[in-house]
Amino acid sequence: MINAQLIARLEALLFTHGEPISKKKVQNVLAIQDDKEYEDLVKAFQAQLVSEERGLALLITPEEIQLVTKPQFGDLLLSFLKEELHEELTPATLEALSLIAYGGPISRARLDFLRGVNSTFTLRTLRVRGLVERIPDPLMPHSFLYDITQECLRHLGASSREALPRYAEFKVHLDAAAAKPPEDPAPLPPHA
Repeated sequence: MINAQLIARLEALLFTHGEPISKKKVQNVLAIQDDKEYEDLVKAFQAQLVSEERGLALLITPEEIQLVTKPQFGDLLLSFLKEELHEELTPATLEALSLIAYGGPISRARLDFLRGVNSTFTLRTLRVRGLVERIPDPLMPHSFLYDITQECLRHLGASSREALPRYAEFKVHLDAAAAKPPEDPAPLPPHA
């Protein structure tokens, strides 16, 4: 029998991570000893999410797991996202976009560190608007980096990243900040 606290910890981990996470990483973070315990945990959480009162589901592959919305809410979410596209960018979104534009390509972990908050939802907004793209990290398999798109450069009126205002000056500061390792490995609180 899987205890409720372990299920809650898995839910918090998947929610905060926001992207597919490897089975191995889940086992390491939650101190799960073997594959059977992992499978039992996933089945127990999945059983809770089956209820019609829940809007989330699990997307499971042999090597990864992700918390996603249920397909029946697709129309609702599409409507919400279309409306969101017509709204102005928030200060949090502009902050993240600036860091990606001047410091990209950048990992989500580095962006979270520089901003001091979880950037999952901000990145989703920027990706949906076509301003940021996710690219494979050449140094770490199964990891991604975020970078601005050509569409973003067009919106900014720049022909390249280097043509952004005061690019060289800001790049020096971001590179210095990037050289510092995160001091606190504890997960960041969910935020914009």
